[in-house]
Amino acid sequence: MTELHLCIGQPRFADSDIAAIAARDGVPAAWRQAFEKYGASAPARVTGDFAVAMTLADGRSFLAIDRFAIQTLCYRITDSRLQFAPRADALADAGAELDPQAIFDYLYFHVIPSPRTIFKDVFRLPPGHSARFENGKLAVAPYWQPKFEEGQGESFSALRDEFRQTIRDAVTARLDGGPVGCYLSGGTDSSTIAGMLTQITGRPAETYSIGFDVPGYDEMEYAQIAVRHFGTHHHEYYITPDDLVTGMPAVAASYDQPFGNSSAVPAYYCARMAKQDGIEKLLAGDGGDELFGGNTRYAKQRVFGAYDALPGILRKGLAEPLADTGLFDRIPLLKKGASYVRQARVPMPDRMQTYNLLMRMGLGQIFTADFLQQVDSGEPERHQRAVYNACPPASLINKMLAYDWRYTLAENDLPKVIGSARLANMAVGFPLLDDRLLDFSLKLPTAYKLKGFKLRWFFKEALRGFLPDEILTKKKHGFGLPFGPWAVSHAPLNQLATESLHGLADRGIIRREFIDTLLKEHLPAHPGFYGELVWVMTMLEQWLRVHAPGFKAS
Repeated sequence: MTELHLCIGQPRFADSDIAAIAARDGVPAAWRQAFEKYGASAPARVTGDFAVAMTLADGRSFLAIDRFAIQTLCYRITDSRLQFAPRADALADAGAELDPQAIFDYLYFHVIPSPRTIFKDVFRLPPGHSARFENGKLAVAPYWQPKFEEGQGESFSALRDEFRQTIRDAVTARLDGGPVGCYLSGGTDSSTIAGMLTQITGRPAETYSIGFDVPGYDEMEYAQIAVRHFGTHHHEYYITPDDLVTGMPAVAASYDQPFGNSSAVPAYYCARMAKQDGIEKLLAGDGGDELFGGNTRYAKQRVFGAYDALPGILRKGLAEPLADTGLFDRIPLLKKGASYVRQARVPMPDRMQTYNLLMRMGLGQIFTADFLQQVDSGEPERHQRAVYNACPPASLINKMLAYDWRYTLAENDLPKVIGSARLANMAVGFPLLDDRLLDFSLKLPTAYKLKGFKLRWFFKEALRGFLPDEILTKKKHGFGLPFGPWAVSHAPLNQLATESLHGLADRGIIRREFIDTLLKEHLPAHPGFYGELVWVMTMLEQWLRVHAPGFKAS
């Protein structure tokens, strides 16, 4: 799928001369001039969402995607010739060889992080990266790195007013004249977008929510609070186990490689509902947690980070030797302290994977010996360390935010929303990932993001009076999915999962003994905990059945 150029998205050129070319001659002409003028650094002078591949008259080729990979671009070099396309499967020949390492990475991360893809020799450009191809060689490098100011900045009131206006401008920028609606989970992000849209247009926003008729999983009441507060025109749909039986194969097959975010299927039904109502674009609230400090792990890691502030002689000479003896594990009051020491001594970012289920259960228990011989089990940790170490010098919270911009947003949540919406033939906008809000986040005082252990303190305080108090104080949930409980109680869904997991055993990836134990013992005993692993494996097999039905690991 090679062409002289590929330009998608909505780029905004900072260079006034190039912006004038875009207005007069079109975006491809502007990109061509940008690369001729600035080379591989041209994307650093462009904002918005974009993916571009451009071959100049002198034979040089350039590739680039936006900072959050809202638009994606894959590439392949064959016989010293560069090929590129938005999807990995568009570059895979019939019978293309799959990469066992990518399958392992998928089961570890629940996605396949760039630059690897499921196909050998096909790669995905990482977010905020550009590439130059010349004389048969490709050089890939980041064109953008965040720079946190970390200072005290302006007064709270000035920042609050700027913040509210910036959100309003970001929502306004994503209204293109067609029918627009909003995802509404009942959280702070989606409720903010729904409220702003209602104010901007002067009419009730069309809002869409997904519910689950299972105790502990449904948060429709919070969506309803936002609906009453802002007066939106609301639409809701309750997902059933039968919807999963139908939706899981369709959603899995629609992606260009295995994708395991369990919210993708509910998000698809939400987008499909809006499409049936004539909506052409949905605004999503993704980004608020990652730009303004809303994930619980930020507070948790701050607790562990305090350990590093202790004098070295106390840590190395007393706490760690005592924790290593195992004596404290026998004393209930001291057991938690020993566990804290053992976790706190693990450096970042490895510490965040302490509870990774694959590693805790044991790779030899899960995978076949033949499959493990084909993969490097240490690769995911090295990938994470490289991403974390590439983050600029900053406080712990800001380094974690930058880290999450890669893993949580670019590799996971955004593909979930974009891919599921694409299947429903729906466009998506992300106001909270507007470059102006990104710049605002970079200058926001660190203490405003995580104030003590109060998550996204500034975001909530700045919107106090705009958002209902009940939403400001609720715990984050999102479109949580009760797959585990349903997979135990609903026979057709259980059959889908059972057949899928045994399919992975037939392919020589997963040990059949482990699958039997997982389905017959672990899942029924702890459906909420082990359901995620069953989901991820099921989605892998459903993708393989469509895209690589003959694949075997040995």
